[in-house]
Amino acid sequence: MDGAGTSEEPLSGLSSPSPGSPLLCPQSNMDVKGYKFVRWRVWLTRLAAVLSLGLILLLFHWRPRLAILARCCSCSLASAEILTLKDSYGRQHVVEVLQEVAEEGSLELVGEPEDNEWRDTVTLYKEEKTVLRYYVFEGQRYMWLDRKGAFCLVSVLSEDWTCLDLHGYQNGLSLQEQKSRRRTYGANIIDVPVKSYVKLLFEEVLNPFYVFQVFSIILWMIDEYYIYAVCIFVISMLSICISLYEIHKQSVTLHNMAQVITTVTIRRDSGLEESVSSVNLVPGDCLVIPPEGMLMPCDAVLLTGECLVNESMLTGESIPVLKTPLPHTEKAYSSESERRHTLFCGTTLIQARGGGPRGSSTIAVVVNTGFFTAKGRLVSSILHPRPMNFRFYRDSAKFLLVLGFVALVGSIYSFVILFRNNETVKSLIIRGLDIVTIVVPPALPAAMTTATIYAQHRLKSHGVFCISPPCINVCAKVSVFCFDKTGTLTEEGLDVWGVMEGGPAGFSELVSGPSLLPPGGHLLSGLACCHTVTLLNGQPLGDPLDLRMVESTSWTLQEPEDDGEVLNAEFGGHRVLAVMRPPAQQLQAEETATSEALAIVQRFPFSSALQRMSVVTVTQGGRSALAFIKGSPEKVASLCRAESVPSQFSSYLNSFSKEGLRVLALAFKPLDRDTDLTTIQRKEVEKDMEFLGLLMMKNLVKPESAQAINILNLASLRTIMVTGDNILTAVNVAKSCGMVGSDERVIFVNTTPYTAHDTPTLMFNLEEDAVSNQNSAVVSLGLYQEDSRYHLAISGDSFASLCNYFPEYLPKVLLRTTVFARMTPDQKTQLVKELQKLNYCVGMCGDGANDCGALKAADVGVSLSEAEASVASPFTSKTNNISCVPLLIREARCSLVTSFSLFAYMAMYSLIQFCSVLILYTVKMVLFDEQFLFIDIVLVTFVALVMGRGGPSAVLHPVRPPASLLSLPVMGSIFIHLSLVLLGQLAAILIARSEDWYVPQNLTNTEPSIENTTVFYSSGFQYIFIAVVVTKGYPHKKPLYHNVLYLCLLLVLTAIMIWLVVYPGYFTAEFFTLYNITNIEFKMLLLGLAALNFIICFFAEVLIEMGVLNCLHLLRGTRPSKKQYKCLNKLLSNSPSWPPLNELLPCMSYGPLSQLAVVYPPLDTQPPKLMQ
Repeated sequence: MDGAGTSEEPLSGLSSPSPGSPLLCPQSNMDVKGYKFVRWRVWLTRLAAVLSLGLILLLFHWRPRLAILARCCSCSLASAEILTLKDSYGRQHVVEVLQEVAEEGSLELVGEPEDNEWRDTVTLYKEEKTVLRYYVFEGQRYMWLDRKGAFCLVSVLSEDWTCLDLHGYQNGLSLQEQKSRRRTYGANIIDVPVKSYVKLLFEEVLNPFYVFQVFSIILWMIDEYYIYAVCIFVISMLSICISLYEIHKQSVTLHNMAQVITTVTIRRDSGLEESVSSVNLVPGDCLVIPPEGMLMPCDAVLLTGECLVNESMLTGESIPVLKTPLPHTEKAYSSESERRHTLFCGTTLIQARGGGPRGSSTIAVVVNTGFFTAKGRLVSSILHPRPMNFRFYRDSAKFLLVLGFVALVGSIYSFVILFRNNETVKSLIIRGLDIVTIVVPPALPAAMTTATIYAQHRLKSHGVFCISPPCINVCAKVSVFCFDKTGTLTEEGLDVWGVMEGGPAGFSELVSGPSLLPPGGHLLSGLACCHTVTLLNGQPLGDPLDLRMVESTSWTLQEPEDDGEVLNAEFGGHRVLAVMRPPAQQLQAEETATSEALAIVQRFPFSSALQRMSVVTVTQGGRSALAFIKGSPEKVASLCRAESVPSQFSSYLNSFSKEGLRVLALAFKPLDRDTDLTTIQRKEVEKDMEFLGLLMMKNLVKPESAQAINILNLASLRTIMVTGDNILTAVNVAKSCGMVGSDERVIFVNTTPYTAHDTPTLMFNLEEDAVSNQNSAVVSLGLYQEDSRYHLAISGDSFASLCNYFPEYLPKVLLRTTVFARMTPDQKTQLVKELQKLNYCVGMCGDGANDCGALKAADVGVSLSEAEASVASPFTSKTNNISCVPLLIREARCSLVTSFSLFAYMAMYSLIQFCSVLILYTVKMVLFDEQFLFIDIVLVTFVALVMGRGGPSAVLHPVRPPASLLSLPVMGSIFIHLSLVLLGQLAAILIARSEDWYVPQNLTNTEPSIENTTVFYSSGFQYIFIAVVVTKGYPHKKPLYHNVLYLCLLLVLTAIMIWLVVYPGYFTAEFFTLYNITNIEFKMLLLGLAALNFIICFFAEVLIEMGVLNCLHLLRGTRPSKKQYKCLNKLLSNSPSWPPLNELLPCMSYGPLSQLAVVYPPLDTQPPKLMQ
């Protein structure tokens, strides 16, 4: 938050926190200004509201900031009554500063770290009572802290908690302390308000769209268009009722999903346990978790015991996750880094096992409540989504301004014409305003959403669910799609391919499975114990890799029953989490080297960031203790004593990885029996290990993956693999699924990190196979030939070094890299954001919790999940493969093209009617009430409703559909068609007036006339055939005849118009006030003129689609693309020296490729023309 707008410095004399301070708000650059009411301004605005008949209040409702500027004056934040907030997207918000009287002395109970801050805070306002000042924004509470001179998130009071601090809350809070914290943090509830129908009606009616409708209806009533006004009123009320029902239904659904109120058991500082409502929970409360599990009402960190948790609601991951106790360390607690120890709000605890002595209860400490929980933040993102920065939506608003300008011109013209015709002042005003209601169609926004609604229903029928319909059109512009590997491109399940023991003497022979390893060996014990598999109703649950690994050992998993004292006694009194027992036949077959049961007494779960997991085990009787570690071979080897790692480690690892195998390494070390195994730290366990061997698992590529990738490649959509697996395995999978062609080369990007003695370096190396067959210099000479392609591959460590030390090379590497391996969840998110900086429209497809950050950051996120809808991403596919991605893009392109067609049709409808009215004004005529009704309801509304029903093309075309409504082809098309329809109507009137039987008439506006009837006939056909003209088909949408309902409707409407022209009948002519034209030749001439008008418009549109208007671009000359990645791609394509193979590039502001670097400097120093 910015202190700008404050008129005085905080009394503490300290400077306000910087805008980037994470203490202030989740959005790093939110600007806050303070205001207080001025009495005379308030009374003046009240007077203005009365004099303007409430119009000022309506303006204030639409623009609350104007109300603040009118009623208030600027002041310091310390004394502000009202605040204006400007978020990172530039949106303005107005919030009220709330005050609450605190109980005397209660603030001293908040806690030591923040005690001083609170005392300073309240001193400024403390006269006789202590007052808390705060405001609520997007559900989160911001409290005034005088020492910081700013409103800060109340979560700052607990952000410095360390893991040891949290363990200190294990005894619970006192009742008084809990009350104090509840006053500070607020209630533990994610409250999604469900507004009453009356309030919703009030808000809906005040929407600019409906205000314009009310204005139009009043105008039509004054103009005596009673029937038309009543029909539009009924339709508007029906639309409002449907909208209110849907809004209320969605609010109730979200309210029920968000709000979790239950009865929980907490521990007081007296040692007693008490049942309370979850609404009263505060950070620091000690939560007692029942063995049967529960629905978590808050974020809590697990201190004792283990919990099996279903997190599918938050992450889309259907596999239950085992949560383990938080370690006793001085490390600062973070829910992201300690997520394997954190129980998140909204997740379901399937079961819990006590971790204290004698099987005592499972204990957790509350760390976040309300909207500060993980679920609360996700609900907030649904209630307050980031603005859709999509060009189509921006241009549609701009085009309404263009139509407004046209309406202004039309109003001036009608005013002049009617003034010359000696019309009354009332008539001049009504006719002028009537032009505005004609040119700016109030139904335009609603009509444009029908395409996405149809697409959403079609996607749902294919098992793809969407929680954000506007994202469908955005998906049409995706230019790069990132895919997770395991479970997304490859099968979730793994098959054990082989095991190889290793040690200082080297590797032993490869065996096909762990069960063939000699009994009693540490490798077999490690494979049986190093996992997080647990039992639920006697069935093993856990990660598919762990399940398959344990199954291959043939060992049996046993878990403690009741208080677990029996197993604890069997293993020397240690608290046992699980026991792994070898098969009975193995115990009987070997007498010398037998495998014995091992008890798992401590688990350190797998972490994507650490790329490993470990366990601590004890033998029967507690005679000895062993620690086992399992993880990525590179990471495990780095934690082992160097002499224990075989010299052939790298060569074997590379060999197995190139075959596409998932390779895991295992290691162990004995532990001192006197060590407290329940409190031992992870860093103490995972060091100085003894290398045991390698486990190879075959992860098959899903058959649908290669097909989907091939479709995307043919459509010129770039595909990227982002995985936590080994880089060579990832490259093999990329080749198997078609991301990398068989004739395409792979170049590895390698960096060395910064050390005290060495500067970072960067090197590009060709894949070994390519270099071994031919000289690398010869290979590099052919890298940039037109028929030669190459792909870069980079690991997570190298990616981090590239971002930190080689920012000038980052854009070039991103442009050519297809494989990102050993990437942590945070690095996946960072990659998506870096691609977006290059102006890519990024799609991301994943299946697990590790992808949640990237799925949320991407422009289009697709989660492969069995859940019908997941808040982890806008799209959720129940089909567990990536075949949904081409389908989604096809549907999105169809939706965008249809939205363009609907927009063009609604614009042309208003402009055709605009031409008709102005022409009739010129000849002293008007369109009649019933004619307007027939045009708007029968001809236009039905057409607009069914136009979007056409499905997508069966083939994904290489050319993406345009997203700009203000482009030359779109605006040129509308202008050309407007000219042609205007000429058509003028030609019809001129032909009618040139007929021998034509007799000028001196009529009132209530009698039929030749001019009115002729314009009504000709415009009626124009409304129909312009729908055919603007309806797009190839290449993104099926041809028009596939939309049978639409085609039949057009034919029926055409038949109705022909009937009205040829033989309307007496009653029909009376109803529409049509002139009785008896000349059949003239009627045929009108039909022929309409057909000619249609043919000319149709072929004009065909020429426009073929690019005839693009020749006008030659007049302004060629301009560079505004997309950074396109500019960079052009530069690299013309650079024969990049990437430099086998050259050591040192870290510097600009590397050896100074020419390229100068032309395309780092992202943060881009020239303005490339950043547009």
